[in-house]
Amino acid sequence: MIQRFTKGLLPTVKETPADATNASHKLLLRGGFVRQVGAGIYNFLPLGLRVLRKIENVVRQEMDRSGAQEVLMPALLPADYFRETGRWDLYGDVLLRIKDRKGGDYHLGPTHEEIVTDMVRREVKSYRQLPLNLYQIQTKFRDEPRPRGGIMRGREFTMKDAYSFDVDEAGAVTSYETMREAYKRIFTRLGLTFRIVQADSGAIGGKTSAEFQILADSGEDAIVACTHCDYAANVEAAEVAAPVAAAPPATLEAITKVHTPGKGGIADVAAFLKRGADQFVKSLLYVVVKAGPGAEKTTEVVMACVRGDHEVNEIKLQNALGALEVHLASEADVWKATSAKVGYAGPVGFAGKVVVDRHAAVIVDAVTGANETDHHVTGVNFSRGDYQAVIADLRQAAEGDDCPKCGTKGGFKAYKGIEGGHIFILGTHYSSKMKCHFVDEKGAEKPIVMGCYGIGVSRLVASAVEQHHDADGIRWPMAIAPYHVYLCTLANDEATTAAGQALASALEAQGVDVLWDDRDERPGVKFKDADLIGCPIRVTIGKKTLDQQACELKLRNPAPGTDPKAFELVPLADAATRIAGLVRG
Repeated sequence: MIQRFTKGLLPTVKETPADATNASHKLLLRGGFVRQVGAGIYNFLPLGLRVLRKIENVVRQEMDRSGAQEVLMPALLPADYFRETGRWDLYGDVLLRIKDRKGGDYHLGPTHEEIVTDMVRREVKSYRQLPLNLYQIQTKFRDEPRPRGGIMRGREFTMKDAYSFDVDEAGAVTSYETMREAYKRIFTRLGLTFRIVQADSGAIGGKTSAEFQILADSGEDAIVACTHCDYAANVEAAEVAAPVAAAPPATLEAITKVHTPGKGGIADVAAFLKRGADQFVKSLLYVVVKAGPGAEKTTEVVMACVRGDHEVNEIKLQNALGALEVHLASEADVWKATSAKVGYAGPVGFAGKVVVDRHAAVIVDAVTGANETDHHVTGVNFSRGDYQAVIADLRQAAEGDDCPKCGTKGGFKAYKGIEGGHIFILGTHYSSKMKCHFVDEKGAEKPIVMGCYGIGVSRLVASAVEQHHDADGIRWPMAIAPYHVYLCTLANDEATTAAGQALASALEAQGVDVLWDDRDERPGVKFKDADLIGCPIRVTIGKKTLDQQACELKLRNPAPGTDPKAFELVPLADAATRIAGLVRG
């Protein structure tokens, strides 16, 4: 395809929009790829839509290659299906709810587990019809409390969601591994650097779960990965190697209450008592919400204890307690539970439930709060029975931690990532609730075992920019660039125009997409827009190159160690073949 600048909607701008925050938001607006309609809602202009469609095509090709079948489900959904599984209430304010003219409840689909489960329970009756994998590429809607980053986190977005249906857990694992390999091919073809990490399933449900994290300094997800093996995980789900308990001293300290006036934080108390933070048991109070015996919810205040230099992982705490949600207790809740201000809570003498991290439980002669304002206690030992608690893995993983898989000391390295894809084994989480059953070879009725596999297609547009840009603009990977070649003709005379048309047509004949900047603009303006838009190859034809029957060829993303400003003079007679080879390569 050939697109002339003068015949298209290509509104580049010089100034960075004031409301733009991260690199992709700024560059996609400046480059004329997207325009905001409302908070978290965007138009895709021609350049942006071409990138989106190229990503969709790669996703579709690999899903089809994996054996999945494409369907299309509605975006407007009756409330009955989410009520059937309990997610009408669970999703809360994120769900965009609508009433029709008769007062019926509907919502815009944030995800489609219920609808695809209903589709299959209507059509599939026998084990002979399984396994199945159904997918769609479709618009989703979530009322994000803080839409941000442009199309990175919007209220309306394009997603590929797939769902597998198997007769048993072993089949579900096979389907999961098939999707895992398909996703690896997708992200590799898109030219993205990524890590596959263990993850928490969240509101989707299920147990086995992995994220495909696109590595970028601007990523909002924190992940850790071992430098010596393939273990990687979101910090919300990362395991932490169990501590090696030191041999206890012959004599343990007696519990002693000490006056620590105005020292409510670990750092202040550590300095005051001349103790290291790793000798403290940090105690935080959480309000824990659980499902009651009926439809009601119950709450209680629970104390979570970690080592003083560690942080509580609230997802781990929630999972350890089997809770619907957890959140830090208010000052009033803390006072009611401990009779002390915030900063002075401790497990010794606490009347409620206590959960202690494994690394905190092995501290010898620890310091912790005394449940009395301006006081702490020293000489606290869980091993001696100074307090009762449930031991769990509660702490947030961090760089320098030991790897739980290969045991490498200090093996964890921290990264920032953007979640591009997420895969789950759901088990019978939805099929049991919705009576999506099949009859096995013995005539017994069983729930279908499901999996769920999502890719944020429109998010990948922004993610690619976050990973591939410089101070001058975007540097698109070849597979998803809006056009392969940015052709600059530096004069509008007949000879230059004819040379440009001939090269563009020759490239088009070889399957190369060309964006032809034929504007009556100064070369500097064209070159700046070329860098901003970020097509992988820039080709320039001007009077000087025509005198040599040649064109200038410059790569937007040259090999490491290569001069980024360097260009090559290529004979016009050879240019189309040479450029097409670069595109295919």
